[in-house]
Amino acid sequence: MRTAFILGFFMAGAAGHAVANDVDVAAATELAKATGCYSCHSAKEKIVGPAFATIAEKYKGDKDAVATLSQSIQMGSTGKYGRVPMPGHSSLKAPDLKLLASYVLSTKP
Repeated sequence: MRTAFILGFFMAGAAGHAVANDVDVAAATELAKATGCYSCHSAKEKIVGPAFATIAEKYKGDKDAVATLSQSIQMGSTGKYGRVPMPGHSSLKAPDLKLLASYVLSTKP
């Protein structure tokens, strides 16, 4: 039984952002609102920055997607989706960065 649990845990992690399916959507939505994500992004349509679904599609199948996106959220980014830079959110702690990244990556087109 324990072996099946451990195997399942590693298989979920190996599936890229399959772990994102376990996102606490309510908490992630509140955090995204509180940090201003929705000022520039939406789930399905480009505003200033790309739609969350566009970001999720770009990172689909990338096993490092959560870490990569967490870093972009924390440090900001330039040039990934056009000329407008995304400001960093350096005050966010690692669990919040992971929650936001997982939330974005769980967005379906």
